[in-house]
Amino acid sequence: MSPVEDAAAEKPRHRPSRAPRTPMPERDARERAMTFDEVGLGYTEEMAVAEANRCIQCKNPTCIEGCPVNIDIKSFIAGIIEGDYTRAIAVLKERNALPAVCGRVCPQEEQCEASCVLARKGEPVAIGRLERWLGDFDLSCDLEHRCAPVVGEPSGRRVAVVGSGPAGLACAGELRRFGHAVTVFESLHAPGGVLTYGIPEFRLPKAIVQAEIEMLEVMGVELVTDVVVGATYTLDDLLGEEGFDAVFVGNGAGLPMFLGVPGENLNGVYSANEFLTRVNLMKAYEFPTYDTPVARGRKVAVVGGGNVAMDAARTAKRLGAEEVFLVYRRSEDEMPARREEVHHAREEGIEFKMLCSPAEIVGRDGFVTGMVATRMELTEPDASGRRAPVCVLDSDFTIECDTVIIALGTRANPLLSQTTPDLEVSSRGYIVTDEDGATNKPGVFAGGDIVTGSATVILAMGAGKKAAQAIDRWLDATKRS
Repeated sequence: MSPVEDAAAEKPRHRPSRAPRTPMPERDARERAMTFDEVGLGYTEEMAVAEANRCIQCKNPTCIEGCPVNIDIKSFIAGIIEGDYTRAIAVLKERNALPAVCGRVCPQEEQCEASCVLARKGEPVAIGRLERWLGDFDLSCDLEHRCAPVVGEPSGRRVAVVGSGPAGLACAGELRRFGHAVTVFESLHAPGGVLTYGIPEFRLPKAIVQAEIEMLEVMGVELVTDVVVGATYTLDDLLGEEGFDAVFVGNGAGLPMFLGVPGENLNGVYSANEFLTRVNLMKAYEFPTYDTPVARGRKVAVVGGGNVAMDAARTAKRLGAEEVFLVYRRSEDEMPARREEVHHAREEGIEFKMLCSPAEIVGRDGFVTGMVATRMELTEPDASGRRAPVCVLDSDFTIECDTVIIALGTRANPLLSQTTPDLEVSSRGYIVTDEDGATNKPGVFAGGDIVTGSATVILAMGAGKKAAQAIDRWLDATKRS
């Protein structure tokens, strides 16, 4: 036989397993509802290899098209199949600097897994769980032995990144690959943005976030906390006396939205943003060891139907609430939260009050005692297929509660745009950019929630990477001119 035939003989052809999708172990619902320890326990190596072997290694892998950052999913899974985990993590990190994070919080079921060929007739490959396992495999190594993306030769150009959330971190990592010096400015006292202050420990441990950020620092990214761009510095300051050649704005959309009903100023009413920030970033669940208090309600009503509402409800349960109600004006079928989060919330004892809309928050002596809600019904689907909720006459009822958490989403904070009047923003306050993230202001780029409104972690990362590539081209063009 020829050398090529010898090699083929030594390496058996991959034959995909027809086994069912490998389940991921989880903590018992009764146990986990009393602790902030992570719910999902992750795959063992044996489980990861078994699940990887379900992949049929398509000639034209459609799963890649479903990934917002176009990870070479086929190749990283092939690395697991072949037992070459070092190569697998290297392939993964070519496109995603935060695999252990994204493997936990990204809605793979709507993205890459939805595009998996196996999903057409059965269960898709558990791409997200394999990504998580590889990310954790990398994090288990000493820092010096972890997979670090190659940093380009120094370009002599400096870029400021505003915000250390998913968009900012992805942009910073990509810019370092191009050889540019990068400084990330974070307004809070710890980096990570929504990964740190918004997502609870039981879904995304803070140690995971910090370990992923450490790798960016190894790459040479400088992180500066307690700096509010728009107050400490303006964008013009950064491009002027601070000496940066370009700026990427990825500060998210963190201004909470409220109901606009009577009683919202009562003690015991929180926005989900404030509630989760106090608990996640400021460790209020360990008060008084940490000196940031948070109300530990006995009966808690959470208004909303997204992932943030689920996070707030499950957090309140872990803080000791006897009853937690999830109040949503549509049915469970219309809830935007991930099915996995809805399932976990139900397992942990969260009570769902569907087709209910808050009309008033009531109280006594300045403190919440209940919420008046109106029952709703859904109309026939409109042209887009969406059913609108309408009030049922004379259907008001009261939900007894001492804490109300409002999780209706967020919008753009106007601070930065108000101090940069020549920066174009939309009627809703979001920064206007072209498809590459360039704003109307030369040298200023933006991406993530501050451009699109609230979206997923991986979409924000995709926007950050795309903007970094545009910044690199812009810096090259301005240098030549």
